[in-house]
Amino acid sequence: MNRLALFEDRSALQFTPVALMRPVFELLCGQFTARERILKSVPAREWGGLIRPALTEVYAEEFPEARINDAVWLSEAPTLLVNGRWLPARQEISHLANVTSDTVGMIGNTVAYLLLEPEEAVLLTAEAWDDAIQKIASTRKPVAVEGTELHYPWDLVNQNRQQLVDDFALAPSTQASRDKVRNLTVVGPAELLRVDESAEIDPFVVFDTRQGPIVIDRDARIQAFTRVEGPAYIGPGTQLFRANVKAGTSAGPYCRLGGEIEESIIHGFANKYHDGFLGHSYICPWVNLGAQTSNSDLKNDYSQVRVPLAGVPIDTHSVKIGCFIGDHTKTALNSLFNTGSSVGVMSMVLPTGELLPKHIPSFSRFWLGRIDSQIDIADLFELADASMRRRGLSLTAGQRLLLVSLLEETVEERETAIRRWDQKRGTSPAASPQASVEHR
Repeated sequence: MNRLALFEDRSALQFTPVALMRPVFELLCGQFTARERILKSVPAREWGGLIRPALTEVYAEEFPEARINDAVWLSEAPTLLVNGRWLPARQEISHLANVTSDTVGMIGNTVAYLLLEPEEAVLLTAEAWDDAIQKIASTRKPVAVEGTELHYPWDLVNQNRQQLVDDFALAPSTQASRDKVRNLTVVGPAELLRVDESAEIDPFVVFDTRQGPIVIDRDARIQAFTRVEGPAYIGPGTQLFRANVKAGTSAGPYCRLGGEIEESIIHGFANKYHDGFLGHSYICPWVNLGAQTSNSDLKNDYSQVRVPLAGVPIDTHSVKIGCFIGDHTKTALNSLFNTGSSVGVMSMVLPTGELLPKHIPSFSRFWLGRIDSQIDIADLFELADASMRRRGLSLTAGQRLLLVSLLEETVEERETAIRRWDQKRGTSPAASPQASVEHR
């Protein structure tokens, strides 16, 4: 298969807040994003994507080689289209290289993949390519495919443990890795631990592979008295400080993590340096969780959890659900998140010693016991840029434009959240104190 394009459909909007700044196929599950996993397994010389128009510029900055929303490119030769919400079973990925134009892969009623012929590209428009894909699919013979159709952010977390096991099989162990493992403390099968030769592991670190494999990627650093339980993935440049990492966790690249972490996805460039509990959660890049920030991932009555996505409560049909925090959000000392909390991008959270609201919209602040929208986008950009410079990066022009667009799109969500919280607590606007958030 020479050409490949991943696509979003309308259900991509259900992945707020973790997909506000990226396509759904760039969300992490297991060791890879959907794009990384498919490109690793399907030898495509050219690739592209069909994504929300608002993401076009920022995605092109990150992947200049990708052909984004490019109908001309699609019209030049047959192109395999793959749904970014489809998490293929391991055996399905190898079949993608042999897809023919007379069939369509279906998972339930959703198109998982199809081979787009050049003359069909004219049917795809930026406003309704998923409608066109459905129409094209109706002319093909349906083939049921295996895997998982992702609908919401918690689906990624729920699938992470099994996906870590599946992804471990995608790359063979190297001799350098096997040599390094010999000098480490492993409880369980040593062959299920894979450590890059550039990783630095202190004495008194324990790797427990009894429940599944562990991968420690390049340039990772693990401090003494850390315990990592498989299945788990510690990404490039990630540092663990006296951490207790439990099964089903993916973290990285370039995170700084401590405390207890259970069955969570920490997408990358995020900090949880101090003690505190994080469980069954998805944390986006450039989030800083202050000292003793913790979340609940189980209700006292063991009932199923609802999560307010963009303020709308959604039934998860699960009892173990944590929090979902968007890019560039910062929490201060002793922030306490309730079960099933949703926090948008570029929010500032300063606790009052009580459980925080389950819904904190993008570009808002919680302090003095209330939500407000007294934010300055220039100040937020300066803070984000300062955080990124600490990792040798900076806020790009495309990211700034996307954030300005999101600020405008989420006005109603913020106003509704503020009104509901004030009505619930019987509070009124108050003066805002100066706040400091610790960064590591």
